[in-house]
Amino acid sequence: MAGKIKEIIDSVISKRSNGNPMVAKALETKFIIKGINPGDYSNNSEDDPLVIKKLEDIAKQLGVSL
Repeated sequence: MAGKIKEIIDSVISKRSNGNPMVAKALETKFIIKGINPGDYSNNSEDDPLVIKKLEDIAKQLGVSL
């Protein structure tokens, strides 16, 4: 299923930021620091199981359930 990575990124940002654009930008930066650039993924991006696992770990660290 293409787009799963984008879906996870958007979900984490949405749930954690609660609509606050400053927090959303900080989360995007945090993803980049952890090696995942949200801008590199779209709804058509291939799903890489390693990236999905990494995103799940990041979400867990941030206290976000997927």
